[in-house]
Amino acid sequence: MTEASERKSILITGCSSGIGYDAAHVLAKRGWRVFAACRKDQDCLRLRKEGLDTVCLDYEDEASIETAVQQVAESTRGRLDAVFNNGAYAVPGLVEDISRDALRAIFEANVFGWHDLSRRVIPLMRTNGNGRIVQCSSVLGLVGIRWRGAYVASKFAIEGLSDVLRAELKGSDIHVVLIEPGPIATRLRENARIQFEKWVDWQRSYRADEYRPLIDRLYRAEAKPDRFELPPAAVTRKLIHALESPNPRPRYFVTIPTYFAEFMRRVLTTRARDRFLSSN
Repeated sequence: MTEASERKSILITGCSSGIGYDAAHVLAKRGWRVFAACRKDQDCLRLRKEGLDTVCLDYEDEASIETAVQQVAESTRGRLDAVFNNGAYAVPGLVEDISRDALRAIFEANVFGWHDLSRRVIPLMRTNGNGRIVQCSSVLGLVGIRWRGAYVASKFAIEGLSDVLRAELKGSDIHVVLIEPGPIATRLRENARIQFEKWVDWQRSYRADEYRPLIDRLYRAEAKPDRFELPPAAVTRKLIHALESPNPRPRYFVTIPTYFAEFMRRVLTTRARDRFLSSN
């Protein structure tokens, strides 16, 4: 076993559960030095007891991002091989019912925080002469679906920023990779309920009657998995390739819906795509 400072290192966000939790443990078993980031102190404590190095990082708190990167840099003597931007949440609801404050909040967490963290780790990767910035995007970064406008907007933003960053870092041996999951068994729906209750006054909406299917999905369909749903391990398998391949792909698709969304984006006209998506 090599010394901790000589092992490849990765900072992973959103590790309290789901994709980040699985990725952190699997990569640690593969020999990576994993810095598992969570928003809450109690989650960091739990992961430390499970054998992981942890840092507290809240994408909506710029100071916590700065502190987390400093802690990682001190632990690795100023080096970092990879970052996996993963933590995110959704604010479900009709776009016309999503307030400015709600949209601002989700962009702080899903876009601005990711961007801030990526900017801060690039200098550490230049110390190595190489690095990987892996972004956990979504099928909803490829196509827009009703009720998910705020989340779609945040993922489209990440797609655009990542594509440009990849082009701007060409030749630096710092690779920018997007992973595109479809339905994965995580706590996204549970967390979305919290945000829905916080931001959307659906009962006063002009289109309140249309919210019934969304309410049923959020509150009374917990035990029923999404069609084509896969476990977080499916994302981790693609993450490993993105991190360890000498020439990673710009995008990795996970689950059948994501492959199909990319097909629609390439083949169908906008009107044909709208008709299909609005009927499902």
